[in-house]
Amino acid sequence: MSVGTTAAATALTTTVAREYVHKAAHSEVLLTGWRRVDQDRFVVTAQWPRDHSFYSTVAGRHDPLLVAESVRQAIPLLSHVGYDVPFGHRQIWDRFVYAVEPAALTVGDTPTDIELHISCTDITRRGRRLAGLTMEVGIVRDGELLGGAEASFTNQPPAVYERLRGRYADLDEARAHALPTPPPMTPQLAGRDRSRDVVLAAGNRLSHTQLRADLTHPVLFDHPVDHAPGMLLLEAARQAAHAAAFPRTALISGVAAEFFRYAELDAPCWIETQVVPHVWDPEGRLQVKVTARQGEHVVFSATTTAEIAVEEFMGFAPAHAPAMHLRRAS
Repeated sequence: MSVGTTAAATALTTTVAREYVHKAAHSEVLLTGWRRVDQDRFVVTAQWPRDHSFYSTVAGRHDPLLVAESVRQAIPLLSHVGYDVPFGHRQIWDRFVYAVEPAALTVGDTPTDIELHISCTDITRRGRRLAGLTMEVGIVRDGELLGGAEASFTNQPPAVYERLRGRYADLDEARAHALPTPPPMTPQLAGRDRSRDVVLAAGNRLSHTQLRADLTHPVLFDHPVDHAPGMLLLEAARQAAHAAAFPRTALISGVAAEFFRYAELDAPCWIETQVVPHVWDPEGRLQVKVTARQGEHVVFSATTTAEIAVEEFMGFAPAHAPAMHLRRAS
């Protein structure tokens, strides 16, 4: 077979340009393509590696936060290619919800190909520019629905963003005044293997810890930002739920999060954790409410649903509660 015939017969794939998903490192881009179904419906493709330097495989399953990161990357991608948002505009989260079936996260012999079936609703504009929208997402693997997500965000041009951020709009200044990173809690408490990946500080109470914003972290701070990024706060919620479940092993199968204010780098951000009462059930689910406070303000809150192995759950008095509701994209 000639080289020309081989090239013609082989379907070539690559990731989307890193600029479209607001990543500096090519290796952190999960999205591989997109197509428009109609005016406000899209299919975005992604590939999850068999293991990842941060979103690591545990017990033969993909990290559920790959769902969140895939949707996060779809937000700027569709803003740019679907709604003509110029580069330099900022997409600011208001609400982020996802739920995933743990059994569907099994790692195979090759990287996992994913489709995000996305319907965009609640679209608002300021003149001709996009001001915000909600993405309803169905996450499909091998033709089967493995989970869903919903993300609401606003889109701000640079001038508006600078007004909103005030003195924090100066990136160099914001980072120069960032607090020193406090020592991490024990990695096993946070469901982590390495201290550098722990985003909660050591302390006397697991239910009240300080957020660790390590500006040198190559994944959570892939590129310089002037505040704690949303994925850092979602990771804090995940690790707080792991600490609440310890010594039982947890898999975070769902998160419902709201973002109220920017989490600044120059002041302590406290992560408060509370196990929601009466939500243990026979299948081993635990719900944990996580709140991030800075000064007098709540900047972020999330309710996490943690799956606990049934054999580890035995011995606890269960109380049935319904699973987290998620409106699923059509």
